[in-house]
Amino acid sequence: MAVRSSHLEFIRYFAAAAASLAVDVGVLTLLVSCLGWQYLPAAVTSFFAGGVFLYFLSTSFVFQFRRIPNAAVELPVFIGLGLAGLLVNTIVIYVAVEMAHVHYLIAKGGAACCTFATNFVLRRNIMFSRLAQTP
Repeated sequence: MAVRSSHLEFIRYFAAAAASLAVDVGVLTLLVSCLGWQYLPAAVTSFFAGGVFLYFLSTSFVFQFRRIPNAAVELPVFIGLGLAGLLVNTIVIYVAVEMAHVHYLIAKGGAACCTFATNFVLRRNIMFSRLAQTP
């Protein structure tokens, strides 16, 4: 039963992450193309916008168990765990744009692929799973 639940959570997280990626890319595009921001600060800002959106989807749609019952504490922990993803996101985008001369939105796609699994594993294991029980 736990394997089935984990599989379902992974599928739901994938869908939620895709939706939050749409928010992230939308904000990134708005900031860079419409407001003239430099791509790296825009990527950091949009990453947080997508992260907040993903938090609300994760707590309402993806995960059934919440280890931290207080949302005022849970959201900063969720975002804090995403800092590993933010680091990867920023490095991949920078390297792709500055060294490989790739468009920032294509670089964002590559960065999203690199951060998805890391963020799922960290968040699920630290925030949204019961502690392992010994028999």
